[in-house]
Order: sequence, then structure tokens, then C-alpha cells
Amino acid sequence: MFAAERRQLILEMVRANGAVSLRELARVVQTSEVTVRRDVRALEAEGLLDRRHGGAVLPGGFTRESGFPQKSHLATAEKTAIAELAAGLVEEGEAIVVGAGTTTQELARRLARVPGLTVVTNSLLVAQALAHANRVEVVMTGGTLRGSNYALVGSGAEQSLQGLRVSRAFLSGSGLTAERGLSTSNMLSASVDRALVQAAAEVVVLADHTKLGTDTMFQTVPTDVITRLVTDEPPAHDDRAITELQALADQGVEIAVASEEGARGRTPRQDMPLPGQRRTHVPPGQQLRSAALAEAGPARVADLRRR
Repeated sequence: MFAAERRQLILEMVRANGAVSLRELARVVQTSEVTVRRDVRALEAEGLLDRRHGGAVLPGGFTRESGFPQKSHLATAEKTAIAELAAGLVEEGEAIVVGAGTTTQELARRLARVPGLTVVTNSLLVAQALAHANRVEVVMTGGTLRGSNYALVGSGAEQSLQGLRVSRAFLSGSGLTAERGLSTSNMLSASVDRALVQAAAEVVVLADHTKLGTDTMFQTVPTDVITRLVTDEPPAHDDRAITELQALADQGVEIAVASEEGARGRTPRQDMPLPGQRRTHVPPGQQLRSAALAEAGPARVADLRRR
């Protein structure tokens, strides 16, 4: 594929999705991330898109929200690994809340194997994933259906969560920064997510590396409220995502990094936690890897990858 054709395809993908990771672009155009990064730089120089944290976004500050069909095809391997790791945090008989999103939908598919679980959700897709699970009770909020992500929002959803208390909330979003925490592009979704957080003793954020350092319009979970972040391993060149992870850890967020190998059932690797954080409990037999980002920054991360 010639450079002009490749760049046109990259531009069309970004226009269709709002934000696309370098990994996904490289996969679609069937070339290396190095080549894609060079193409993205050229398109940015023409003002056609912006480079952002291991990917490309529409030009002009805050990223817009993509629709569900586009989101469901982005970073699929990363979301699968994150969901597999996060499912290992849930114990038999727990009561939890699960927010809307493509990553939380992947989590729900894995929660179907946890007996005695009660899941409160405003997501039709989460509820559907658990509908036929044995010994899993699903409780849906009220509210108005938001078709773009199949979530119930509005005052009905928020009121149905009043007085609720569960052990954990699992949430996703459009962006995550150490400065503002988790954020999303839609005001109604943000309001319901805040109500979900109020119902939980702990908050677990599920976010792949492309969302790290991305800031969107409406804050849902401040950084000091986030108990744990479950994410995937940033690419070696993505210094901004690595720096953002370190900044989150410095503010007391426990970080667990999932590997695609773990999601495929290979033997997981457990590394040391980030400086100052508590070691995340890893249930026996779970295919996951604990966080392993280093005091010395990107160079240390590269060392850990070579182990």
C-alpha cells in the first residue's frame, strides 16, 4: 500500500471513530507501528488529526465520544485481557455495580462464572451478558435508554441507586488522567456513573492504555476516589501513558497491568507493585499480571518487559 493510500485510510478511520490507537491502525493498514506513527505525524502537520497518547484523534482539544459499533472494534485484545484480570477481583457472593461500556461488557461475560453474585447495572449489554448465568442475580436501574451505548441514564437511573451499598464499582470511561481522574464525553452518562460510585465501597476503573492521559468534558470519578486501575501494558514508545500511570500510582491508585498472554491462558507473570502502592491480591489460577511500572520511568518498564 502506497503512503498516500495508507494515510487516507488512517484519516477515514479516525474520522469514523473519533480516536484510534496506533496498534489498531497498524493492524488495519497491515504495517508497523513505526510506519503508522510517521503517517500520523504527517497528517497532524496538515492539521487533519492530532496525535494523542499512543493513537490519533480528531483535531481540536477534547475527544468526542464514539458510538458503540466503533468502540467495540477498538483495542479488543487489550479489553479482553483487562476484563480477565478484573474478573479475578470478584469473589463468590459479592454484590457489585458495573457501569456501561465495551470493556465492562467484556468483564460481564467473565463474571457469569462467579456463583452467588449480584450485579447492579445501567447497561443493557452487561445485563444481556449475564442474563443466562447460573446463580448470578442481575438488578437493572431505571432510566431513559441512551441508544449510542445501550445504557440507562437520567434521573430515573440515579434515583434507583439511592440507598444502595455494594462492595465494588467497575467503571470505564472516555479518558483518564492523574489530574482529573476518569471522565466521559456525555453529561448524562457522567451523572449516572457518579451515582454508581456513591453506592460502592471501592472503585475499580477499567481503561486501556489509549485512554491514559486523555481528558474529556465531564469528570465522573476524581483520582482520589479511584481504588484501583486495571489497564494493559503501554507500548514502549508511549512515554505519556507510562508517565500518567506513574502519576496515578503516586496519588495512591493501585495499578494492575494485564497482558494479552494472560488472557489467552498462558502462565501469568507477577511483578512488583509501583512505588508506594499496596500489592494487589492475585487469586490463585487467575491469568493476570500485577503492575510493573518502575521508579525510573520508561527505561525501567522496558527492562521489565524483557524479563
